[in-house]
Amino acid sequence: MLEALKSGRELERIVATRGAGGQRLQDIINLARDRHVPVRFEPRDQLDRLAQGSAHQGVVAIGRSFVYGTVEEIPDSAKLVVILDGVEDPHNLGAIIRTAHCAGADAVIIPERRSAGITDTVTKAAAGALEYLPIVRVVNLNRTLEELKKRRFWIYGLDERGTESYDRVGYGVPTGLVLGSEGEGLHDLVRRHCDALVRIPLAGRISSLNVSVAAGVVLFDWKRRYAVD
Repeated sequence: MLEALKSGRELERIVATRGAGGQRLQDIINLARDRHVPVRFEPRDQLDRLAQGSAHQGVVAIGRSFVYGTVEEIPDSAKLVVILDGVEDPHNLGAIIRTAHCAGADAVIIPERRSAGITDTVTKAAAGALEYLPIVRVVNLNRTLEELKKRRFWIYGLDERGTESYDRVGYGVPTGLVLGSEGEGLHDLVRRHCDALVRIPLAGRISSLNVSVAAGVVLFDWKRRYAVD
């Protein structure tokens, strides 16, 4: 919540548990007042209803509807975008957004269909990254990949059938990294739009990692080699 206030995100109001205290809550209240965001104190059961079952630690921010970005808004200076081909679990989506921001990505692209959208669960899992990283929602993911190629992005799909190891491939920059869904991985047409397929070599008998874990492995290797701090 502090990240939302610091970033200037538009909030309708903040609701805190009546009688609650502590330095963390006071910091939130002070910053909210500086940003002219109303603060209200309500009984705890009211916060439970507002949080819809999510843990709230005595304070809930009521935000305006999330505003998605567009492909056209991705800056020409962008070096890395993360494209998600049907990640449906909101915890995974939030974790990937958080990791993408920390690894220096310029945007995350998700499709309108067969994908989680930005919800309270995603926002919480993203741990403040949504305040800084544009999330682009597109109607047709394959057409978007074609648009990115016209903008000279090199597109790499992470796939267990990939022929090159993620830590040995020489990525072209700007880079578009495509991650598949939890169950199916990359869809066939999306796979065909990739310039190369890369894989994470694994030991043991399990063929793949959780998509958010895989994102962390590949994105931070990309950051190590290509990001300018």
